[in-house]
Amino acid sequence: MSRTGKRPVEIPSGVTADIADGILTVKGPKGTLTLTLRDEISYTVEDGSILVKPANDTKQARAFWGMQRTLVDNLVTGVTEGYTKVLEITGVGYRAQAQGKKLKLQLGYSHDVDFDVPEGIEVKTPDNTTVEISGIDKQQVGQVAAEIRRWRKPEPYKGKGIKYRGEYIFRKEGKKK
Repeated sequence: MSRTGKRPVEIPSGVTADIADGILTVKGPKGTLTLTLRDEISYTVEDGSILVKPANDTKQARAFWGMQRTLVDNLVTGVTEGYTKVLEITGVGYRAQAQGKKLKLQLGYSHDVDFDVPEGIEVKTPDNTTVEISGIDKQQVGQVAAEIRRWRKPEPYKGKGIKYRGEYIFRKEGKKK
């Protein structure tokens, strides 16, 4: 039995959830998100909550149960609060600057890196070493953060690169004489 799957997903006031043609649509103050429903799982919207249960007693249905409940919860959280990831840039001369729908990164290459921000994602740079990525889709926010981080991952000797806020970089000792 899935402990995560047993709990119902509470729908706060101002949020509506509808199931039609195998698609769950959640509308809230920040926007609308959809999720394609699995056949192995049954979904019901009642009494201000969404219940997720396995449709049958197969191993596959039990495996999908907790994950599908978490995906539904991510939709509800996304349309009410949204998601934010913060990247920190460390290194001499490394900086970032948001320019409309582009993020300009200077990461020690011979050229600047221009990153096109996808639709539905907002990128802010409070200072030139911090990048805030926000949006309503948790998967998309994480994907954009990972793509930006991929340009210069933190290295273990000096810690230079792009890291998530709160991420610990394991440091190695340098070469000994």
